[in-house]
Amino acid sequence: MKKILFLGGSKQQIPAIQYAKDNGYYSILCDYLSDNPGQFVADKFYCVSTTDMEAILKVAKENSIDGIVAYASDPAALTAAYVGNKLGLPSNPYKSVEILSKKDLFREFLKEHNFNCPLAKSFKSYDEAVKNLDGFKLPIMIKPIDSSGSKGVSRIEYLDSFESAFNLAMDNSREKTVIVEEFIKRSHKEMIGGDAFVVNGIVEFFGLLNSHRDFSINEFVPIGTSYPVFLDDDKIEAVKSTVQKVIDILEIKNGALNLELMFDEDDKLYIVEIGPRNGGNMIPDLIKLSTGVNMIAATVESSLGHTDFNLKKNRKDGYYSTYVIHSKESGILKNIVFSEEIQKNILSKVMYKNPLDDIERFEGANRALGIIFLKYDSIEEEKYKMDNMNEFIRIEVE
Repeated sequence: MKKILFLGGSKQQIPAIQYAKDNGYYSILCDYLSDNPGQFVADKFYCVSTTDMEAILKVAKENSIDGIVAYASDPAALTAAYVGNKLGLPSNPYKSVEILSKKDLFREFLKEHNFNCPLAKSFKSYDEAVKNLDGFKLPIMIKPIDSSGSKGVSRIEYLDSFESAFNLAMDNSREKTVIVEEFIKRSHKEMIGGDAFVVNGIVEFFGLLNSHRDFSINEFVPIGTSYPVFLDDDKIEAVKSTVQKVIDILEIKNGALNLELMFDEDDKLYIVEIGPRNGGNMIPDLIKLSTGVNMIAATVESSLGHTDFNLKKNRKDGYYSTYVIHSKESGILKNIVFSEEIQKNILSKVMYKNPLDDIERFEGANRALGIIFLKYDSIEEEKYKMDNMNEFIRIEVE
């Protein structure tokens, strides 16, 4: 029986573990949280941090694993590459995964290889940063180089906000490094998001989606994705060719990619991020629902060196989305009320919080209350309801 080591056992990560179990693979899980739900699905569990590379390597050796999966986890992707490279398992080059995992290295890579890239500099202290802002035009973005879920990300219009934004980013950085970059204004409302999948160095599948934001709370934290993508064919082709060029240079051979891109007001394409792993917020589940392509299966099978999975779209176009249920205020969750108008669109719900649980204002993906999957009759209905979801879902907090 093939053994697969999974890094992370949150609710969002369970589908990958469940796929392994359903297909006759032995699943070993590592997670630093002792109460993670994935341990009840996996065959064996170790309470070990997925960012502790040597500890994970030890677990991998002890269990003679055949594959390693960092499903929907930025921090764990680098660990998976490290262990995979050390043990000769199917994996991508550690250095390439590191470039994709850290915003400062990725911006340097983009600039070096003549991709569109905003002016960007990284700093390890506020004093160093504040002395080196002369070349920047406001507004600017301030981000941790290594956080996931858009935690610690700010845009500022005036320098008197710089210190607080810098400190927020620093607090959310594991490496205590912050990147400052010029803000690029996009020509479209939604970010271009979704996942892609690489087989033998070729991006064989693009599951492009619209990435929505709640501008009333935090414009940088995704609150849902929708299908089909709101792009014309020329722009879709530009996205595909640009991503493939990155994959060629970095010599990424196999596995999932999480994409975030945008066109500026001059229609120049900017890559915001290419994560070396499946997307969070259940993006692979939405892609399967809308296209029929099972990227969860592809990810698990690819970890074992298999390439005989189907990445061909096999479903007629429909109108689907996910929506991240979130709160504008912190407190105790009293109730979540869905209006009749949205209830008819809901296909399923995955809830993280229950009534009487403590909840926090939505400032990062880790503060989500749950995710719902929806289907619509038209693209107009999809756009309208995704833009106005706060009118259809009421969060009662006390």
